[in-house]
Amino acid sequence: MTLPPVRRVITGHAADGRAVISADGALPTVLSLAHIPGTVFHEIWSTAGSPAAIDNAADPTVGPLKLSPPPAGSRIRMVDIPPDSEALLAHGAANMRQAFASLGAAQASTVTADSPHPLMHRTETVDYGVVLSGEITLLLDDSEVVLRSGDVVIQRGTNHAWANRSGQSCRMLFVLLAGEYQPAIRHSLAGR
Repeated sequence: MTLPPVRRVITGHAADGRAVISADGALPTVLSLAHIPGTVFHEIWSTAGSPAAIDNAADPTVGPLKLSPPPAGSRIRMVDIPPDSEALLAHGAANMRQAFASLGAAQASTVTADSPHPLMHRTETVDYGVVLSGEITLLLDDSEVVLRSGDVVIQRGTNHAWANRSGQSCRMLFVLLAGEYQPAIRHSLAGR
């Protein structure tokens, strides 16, 4: 099932300070991941730092798609996640490494022979994930939870994968914030 396109409205300021609509329409960057068929990234916006610059600058989503936000920045995107297929489960690990490499994050893949899912990965980010439609299972190293439309997950740099066992596409909204592992967490991850 193909999900509908995303409409994005961007506001800005006229030269005299009035609030105006700067853009209203389709997203310029929508990427179907070649290595994970059916997975589609819809890039909505990105900031380069905090506090975020409020200006009328060019669209930060145009150009190569990057998985994580810039240092001290943020990224918002929607992701369409198709149902897990036999091919994904059989060959997903190799494909995921290639998919992450194409997004500038080859080191994000953490899959091993005993991983609970071939798409296990970790980023040094805090991610707010909202299920907009469908159902998805969040897998961690030793547990899992089913999430449905309206559910929210706060992903704090943990090793995880998204398994779609529902038979229908799932659309999620993610807000990613650049993060930094604190010493105790960084030390515990060093041995993994």
